[in-house]
Amino acid sequence: MDADLEVRPPKQQRSRRAWSRVLDAGVAILEDGGYEAFTIAAVCERAHVAPTALYARTTSKDGLFLAVYDHGVDRLRAGQEVFADEQRWTGLAPADLVRAAVAETVRISLRHERFLRAVVLLSASHAEVRRRGSRHSQELGEGFAAVVLRAREAIRHADPEAAVRAAFGTVFATSMIRVAYGPGFATPAPVDDDAFVADLGETAVRYLLAGPVG
Repeated sequence: MDADLEVRPPKQQRSRRAWSRVLDAGVAILEDGGYEAFTIAAVCERAHVAPTALYARTTSKDGLFLAVYDHGVDRLRAGQEVFADEQRWTGLAPADLVRAAVAETVRISLRHERFLRAVVLLSASHAEVRRRGSRHSQELGEGFAAVVLRAREAIRHADPEAAVRAAFGTVFATSMIRVAYGPGFATPAPVDDDAFVADLGETAVRYLLAGPVG
C-alpha cells in the first residue's frame, strides 16, 4: 500500500478513544454530506480533536478517508454474522430459506444506505475504494451462498453453486442501485423497502427453484 494511505494505530487508551471518535465522525460526515463534505477540518470539528491527533495517525486525507471507510464497512460486517447463525436457518423450507437469505442481504444495505450511497458513488473514480468494496461484496456473497446452498437439492440448475452466485449478483447489484440512486430510480414509481425486499426474494426463488434443469 502507498505510504500516504497507511494508518498508524493508536496505542494508548486515551488516543484510542480519540481515534474512535474520529472514525465515527468521519462516517457521520459521509452519511450527511457525502465525500464532498469529507475534509480533515470537518472531521476534527465533529470529533472534537485537534488536527495533530489526525496527523499522528496518517499524513493524508485519503489515508484518513480509507480508515473511515473500513470503519463503516466493519459496521456492515457485523450484520453479516447472521449468515453464520445456525439457528437462524435451521428447518426452513427451500423457498423460505432463499427469501430469508435475500432479505438479510438487502436489509444490511438498507440499514447502512446513507454510508453506502457515499462510497458506492465514489467507487467509480476511486480505485482503492473499488478494490475494497469488491472484497467486501465477495465476503457478503460467500455468506449468502453458504446459506442458500443448504437447499442445494432443490435448486433446479445443473450447477447449483453457479446459480446461487448469479442470484446473489442480481440481488447485490439491484440493492446497490437502490442505495446509490434512491427507490424511484429504476421504476415508474418508488417501491417501499418491504415490497422491494419481497420482490427480490421472489425473483431469487423463481430463478433458483423453478428454473429449468440443465
